[in-house]
This record gives sequence, C-alpha cells and structure tokens, in this order.
Amino acid sequence: MSIIKLPLHYEGSQGEKVLYTLFDSGATFSCISPDAAEDLAILEKLFRPLDVATAAVGHYLRIEERISVDFYINDVRLSDEFYVVPGLSEDAILGVNTFQKWRIKLDFEHDTVIVDPKVAKAMLK
Repeated sequence: MSIIKLPLHYEGSQGEKVLYTLFDSGATFSCISPDAAEDLAILEKLFRPLDVATAAVGHYLRIEERISVDFYINDVRLSDEFYVVPGLSEDAILGVNTFQKWRIKLDFEHDTVIVDPKVAKAMLK
C-alpha cells in the first residue's frame, strides 16, 4: 500500500500554517486536528453532530465542528470544508469528496499529486 503525505500551505480566517497532509483515498471527508483547526479559523459548530464510522468494526467518531479553509497544491489555490476530528493522528487528511470536487489525481508510482490549474480558475458569468 502506498501513502502520499505532503506539506501543504493552509490559509483561514485566523491565520496560515503548513500542515503535513495525508491524501487518503479511503476517507470520505477531509479532516483536520483540533489544534491545527484552531490556528487557522473560527470553528463552526454543526447543528447536528455527525457520527462517522471508522475502520474498526462498530467504532464511530462524533464530529461536532468544521472549518472552511484555502489550501495549496503545486501552487494551485483550492478550498474546502474540513471536519474537526478529536484525536486525529494526522495534522490534516484530504478525502475523496475533496479529490472529486477539485479533480485531484494521486500518482502512487511517483508519490505525487496532480491538480489541473484550469479546474481552480474562478469563473464569473
């Protein structure tokens, strides 16, 4: 099994920070540790907490907060919502929903992440 983990620059309403980010094709959502989240943005409380299944049978995590931040991959500015996960083993995890939104491709053979800069262009009509 191949793992891609890269330092990414994040920017939020409270500041900016470089976080080692795991690109996880098995995770549905993008997640961030509470400490990293508090450094970047004001935490937004979810109206209804989210109970998320983990890899352990019958084990769930309760998620009660999220943040919205910008992050950069290969100098391309992207943005998304990250759930704040207590006890997260990584600074941040990018999940499949973010991959699909920004058409991010993982190249495990070369341990690289591919983002088409045209996808991130802001279009106003």
